[in-house]
Amino acid sequence: MTTTQAAPPPPPSDMPDVTDTGTIIGSIKLQHQPLEPASPILVTEDGNDTAMMQIDSNNNNAAAAVEEDEEEEEDALQTIEKLRSDDLSARVEAARKLPSIALALGPERTRDELLPFLSDGIDDEDEVLEAIAVSLGGLVPHVGGADYASSLLTPLELLLAVEESVVREKAAASVIAISQSLSGADYTHEFVGMIGRLANKEWFTARISACTLIAHAFPKMGPELRRTHLEYFAKLCKDDVPMVRRIASKNLGMLFYTVVDTLGAAVFFDKSNANYSLTLLDLYELLAGGDQPDSVRLHTTENCVCFGRAMALMLEQSSSSSSSSSLEKEEIMSRIDALVKRILPLIAATIDDRSWRVRWTAASKFADVVHAFKTLHGAMDALVPNYEKLLQDPEAEVRTAATYNLSEVAKTKAMVYPAGWSGAGSDSDNGMDIDDDDENKNTHRIPVAQRLVTRLVGLTEDDSVNVRAALAMVATELAPLLGKDASVSNLLPPMLLLLRDSSSEVRLNIISSLSLLNDVIGTDLLHQSLLPAILDLADDGKWRIRLAVIERIPLLAKQLGSDFFDDRLLGLCVGWLGDDISSIREAAAKNLQELTALLGTEWSVQNLFPRVRQVMEHPSYLRRMNAVQATALMATAMDVNSAQVEVLPILLEMHYDPVPNVRFNVAKGLGIVGTVFDRSVYQGQIVPILTLMENDPDRDVRYFASKTKELLSVAFEKST
Repeated sequence: MTTTQAAPPPPPSDMPDVTDTGTIIGSIKLQHQPLEPASPILVTEDGNDTAMMQIDSNNNNAAAAVEEDEEEEEDALQTIEKLRSDDLSARVEAARKLPSIALALGPERTRDELLPFLSDGIDDEDEVLEAIAVSLGGLVPHVGGADYASSLLTPLELLLAVEESVVREKAAASVIAISQSLSGADYTHEFVGMIGRLANKEWFTARISACTLIAHAFPKMGPELRRTHLEYFAKLCKDDVPMVRRIASKNLGMLFYTVVDTLGAAVFFDKSNANYSLTLLDLYELLAGGDQPDSVRLHTTENCVCFGRAMALMLEQSSSSSSSSSLEKEEIMSRIDALVKRILPLIAATIDDRSWRVRWTAASKFADVVHAFKTLHGAMDALVPNYEKLLQDPEAEVRTAATYNLSEVAKTKAMVYPAGWSGAGSDSDNGMDIDDDDENKNTHRIPVAQRLVTRLVGLTEDDSVNVRAALAMVATELAPLLGKDASVSNLLPPMLLLLRDSSSEVRLNIISSLSLLNDVIGTDLLHQSLLPAILDLADDGKWRIRLAVIERIPLLAKQLGSDFFDDRLLGLCVGWLGDDISSIREAAAKNLQELTALLGTEWSVQNLFPRVRQVMEHPSYLRRMNAVQATALMATAMDVNSAQVEVLPILLEMHYDPVPNVRFNVAKGLGIVGTVFDRSVYQGQIVPILTLMENDPDRDVRYFASKTKELLSVAFEKST
């Protein structure tokens, strides 16, 4: 009979079980520097006391250092304990404090114990994983510096494959930050090697992360690795999972720009690199195709911007390079033109895309597209007609987004053919004719702003209020581009239509943006239409509209001057003091103060103050109270003599008002204006009134009178 002996126990391991935080907790030792010995102390015959004090001081410092280290150790122990807590918020807090744990463990134990423990806990909640991903990016100094930074990539590689996109994004950001610290060998073997593994993982989330990292790693790769990873990226662009293709499409433009920025003209002339531009352009056409999901095609416009900037960069490098021959420069120009001809139809296709979200993305980013391509030959003749199509899109959201970009598109200095000009070629309206460079035809070109201004009248009649409101915000920015004559003939008529728009939001936007138009054409042509619009908005049923009008009155005063204020508008500014809404009344008082500061004391005394004084006699105590507040604010914007003669006596007289609310606002107003005057006025006129008010029957009046008297007393004492 055969007996089976039990297997001998495994030999004791020198490494702790890193899957249990208790191991770390049980053996943690702070890696702090030992205390330096105290320096020798010279003792003189009469210096015993001094020497003893020095010894006591050193002992106290040493004890304090030990106590501080013990506190740090205790904090680290508590933080580690929280990593295995059942409380989610505790684990998140601990994950955010990984640097303190690493500091307590020291570099070696952080690499050997903490990082493997984190790798084993990758199945935690997303909030914890996100915090870990962020913290790992800052642990390079705590693992031993750049020589050991690659050890942080192990847990981050696992985080780059989790399902939650936020965790992957944070992990990718940390990986990119850590890669900047890696040596050349570690960068190639560890970082680039990790990207290759992610690109070929079975689970799609890892491949998504690879799409993001390839463009960042490309500049430091060797030629062979560049070709290999370009093949990986091409494979990812054709992935069966739409989410992978979406992220690949999102990063395609950045990869193309990185390739051009890294290789320059070698993209075209170096045989080993010649396939880069064509391969990436083929991928762009593939991802912009109509058979792709909306989520993939959404990035067509962003990629177009990156491709345009990359080609503009190539053009700039070629023009500034002294080593390139004229033949090479001509070849680069022809290659760039060929790329433009392939890219422009793709951006034009987004304008007619079946998905309004794709068209909206194109409309919202079209200014970036125009600025990226403005230096490339013939591109603007293709882009501007397509932008005009966006302004006429069936969806109001698309038209609104396109309208917001109107001024930015118009600011390009490029010259284009007028709309519908037959000399541009049969396909010019579709934006596909970019070869025409005939000098005679170039004489017919006009600025982009001059072409787009003809579209404004149609936009003022748009059915969507949002479109008209967007137009009212940006259209006046065309005035400096057009000049006075063109602004008067082409821009002013649609602006006057917007001033009479049925929507208060549209009228408010146009009033807020009139400064540029006013600077170009002057006030005379605007005055007649502007005032009725303001008077109409002043009575709008929405109090926020009225408030916005009040806030814009000082700006109009600054732009249009005192001549703009007739009796109706002056009455309106003072009449807001009696509005039913408290915020309106407060804004009205501040408005009168700003008008006094802008238009001067004399103007205010002659035009505003008599009207405000009439309000002080109104039967409603609320209006009298608001008039007192406005008077005090106006006095701070006047010269001292006028304030003392015109305002102060009226303000002091109001302390006889029968309503306590008015009287304590007089006390508060004296606190505002008191420091404007000298000590003689303060003691001779203000103090006696405040003293009387301190004996007022109403306790609120007594309180504010005493408080104001105390504050003014302190202020005048400091001034002496």
